[in-house]
Amino acid sequence: MFDPREKIALFIDGANLYATAKSLGFDIDYRRLLTEFQSKGYLLRAYYYTALAEDQEYSSIRPLIDWLDYNGYTVVTKPTKEFVDASGRRKIKGNMDIELAVHVMEMADSIDHLVLFSGDGDFRSLVEAVQRKGRKVTVVSTLSTQPLMIADELRRQADHFVDLAQMRAQVGRDPSERAQRQAERAQAETFEDDFEEDEVL
Repeated sequence: MFDPREKIALFIDGANLYATAKSLGFDIDYRRLLTEFQSKGYLLRAYYYTALAEDQEYSSIRPLIDWLDYNGYTVVTKPTKEFVDASGRRKIKGNMDIELAVHVMEMADSIDHLVLFSGDGDFRSLVEAVQRKGRKVTVVSTLSTQPLMIADELRRQADHFVDLAQMRAQVGRDPSERAQRQAERAQAETFEDDFEEDEVL
């Protein structure tokens, strides 16, 4: 599937990959993900796309975005848009499909193999366009959940399909790391509470 002489680029639909991994019951270790694809060929770029709510004082995704930015990923963000639909419900929209598609087409002449982390059927035409340029396309998503996380037309169009469930051992975060981080966080919060009480005295 991969040739070690190939120039590879990763295009990660952040929200889609997060939802896929969550549905499979594990977290992605982005350091291991990068290492996995560096071992398969010459990894030219790794793009990560996500929308951010800019009006929030704290966003739970911000630490991940910062870490990715400093550790080998090119992070592409844009602010979410808030609107009220016809029935009066407040909706938040944060679609990064156009940005991802533009970057894929810009990079298509510089790479041999595109790896798309998404199951979104809207990318089928993009995959076809890249293939017409003579590039291989691998799509990473899953068939292991109900409902399926990948559109059938995208899976059929790709040269190769990789089920994220089969990559768990290579790119999944060790569950003990999460327990350790939660324990460290709880200990830090206890320390901060103790420190604040000492200041008051």
